[in-house]
Amino acid sequence: MSKDLNCVCDAVQNIADLQDAVEDHCPTSCYENLLAPTQFLGDTIPFMLFDKSGDLFKAFGNVGGLEAGDCFETVFFRVEKIRNDCCATLSLLRPTGNGDFDCKDDVCDVTALEKTDFCIEVDLTCFCAIQCLSPRLVTN
Repeated sequence: MSKDLNCVCDAVQNIADLQDAVEDHCPTSCYENLLAPTQFLGDTIPFMLFDKSGDLFKAFGNVGGLEAGDCFETVFFRVEKIRNDCCATLSLLRPTGNGDFDCKDDVCDVTALEKTDFCIEVDLTCFCAIQCLSPRLVTN
């Protein structure tokens, strides 16, 4: 990965590397404790992306009712894969415990996120900012 693409791409690549190191579960890895300095915090670093207008990027999961439950909107993501062209596969993290989540009004009220199987392909060069969140938000 070239380090001169853009800072969002570099940040997402770093997140992917950290998540991959934890998923390897190698006890002698130099990265083993980055997500778990004193206790295991999981395998996900959730984040939000901002477009060039400063607005949160959002995506929709379960469109058409493919799984049990309603269609949902989210601004929370987990990187699954990143390619050299700065394109990435992101899985959608669903806010839980808030009833109907509104991306515009309820972001600060989120207390838990759950992983989903819904993914989106994005060009990371289209974003100008990324905000990483605590791994403690993600429930397994």
